[in-house]
Amino acid sequence: MAKLQYRTISKRTIGKLPVTDKEAVYWDRDLPGFGVRVYPNGTKVYVVQTRVGGKSRRITVDRHGVISPVQARRTAAQMIARIKAGEDPKPRAAKMPSGPTVAELAERYLVEHVEVRCKPRTVESCRWLVRKFVLPDLGAMTIAEVDRDKIADLHHKHRNTPYQANRILEVVRKMFNLAEAWGLRDDGSNPCRHVQKYKEKKRERFLTEAEFHRLGQVLNEIEAEDPGNLPSVTAIRLLMLTGCRLNEIQTLRWDDVDLEAVELRLRDTKTGDRMVPLSNAAVSVLSALPRREGNPWVITGRKPGAHLTDVQKPWRRIRSRAGLDDLRIHDLRHSFASRALALGESLPMIGKLLGHTQVQTTARYAHLANESVKASGSRVGDSIGSHIAPVAR
Repeated sequence: MAKLQYRTISKRTIGKLPVTDKEAVYWDRDLPGFGVRVYPNGTKVYVVQTRVGGKSRRITVDRHGVISPVQARRTAAQMIARIKAGEDPKPRAAKMPSGPTVAELAERYLVEHVEVRCKPRTVESCRWLVRKFVLPDLGAMTIAEVDRDKIADLHHKHRNTPYQANRILEVVRKMFNLAEAWGLRDDGSNPCRHVQKYKEKKRERFLTEAEFHRLGQVLNEIEAEDPGNLPSVTAIRLLMLTGCRLNEIQTLRWDDVDLEAVELRLRDTKTGDRMVPLSNAAVSVLSALPRREGNPWVITGRKPGAHLTDVQKPWRRIRSRAGLDDLRIHDLRHSFASRALALGESLPMIGKLLGHTQVQTTARYAHLANESVKASGSRVGDSIGSHIAPVAR
């Protein structure tokens, strides 16, 4: 064991304690007998040591992370007093500190995992889910108190919105996976295990040819009525013409647009950097769009130098006027894929156009591909049948 060292034990000092190939104990300057043992694997454990009847006793208080330095110091003082009084330092009747709460775990999950590894929109979404659904039900509980029944109850509570219920379950499962990795729960004790997700019904809505035409007419009318609507109208047109995600169009910079190469070069999208080919129609929309000096964004907002942040509000007005109240903005992306299939494009090609990295993501359009094949086969058969059909008797 390394040489014993003395220092004031606090959250800051514990975080700076070195990890070596030998165990080391660091004793507190203010509370004699209270210390932290650091193991070669990085584990840090609070300990108590005192002498009773000429004999030295060293007892583990708890693991750092399960309880805080303040809790450990308070518990250590109580244990030392009990040892000197000849009592059991950990009486069964005594209620030991129960560790950090789910609220504390959630904040660490958001700060150390989500904000470090995820994109800004995902960070915002996770924070909203935690604040809106997780903390009201579980936040005040300690990590150790949460069991499978409590997770199942939370999941069941939102059963009427299966998608929402499953996203909540995913967030909580990741939080408790990290709790295990951080030593806050035993390995394999994630309370989300065996809680089954609800079946989600994929919503499918594709624009027909007539609906495409009607929506185009409404966009022209709204632009003509008020030129101030141009950014939102342009955003909708580009979504229809490229199959891009809403955020990809909202955050599109002029630096990303190459009209000579006839492509968009999107940076840091949901699936990484990717190229989006431009049709003649898309090039015409972009070429006619005025550029604001000092503003790098294609879809400009009202504030100087900003991009449009809310397309949903003008979209609701546009779709209502077109008689398409059930059409979501994301359905424009699905409609792009549907039209591509109708024109004979393969599923792998459509996956590339949409920026999919997983084959399974594009496979949702497979039934549309089958319909295109059937329609094509029917046309071919009818063409041949006109020559060989039997004469009616």
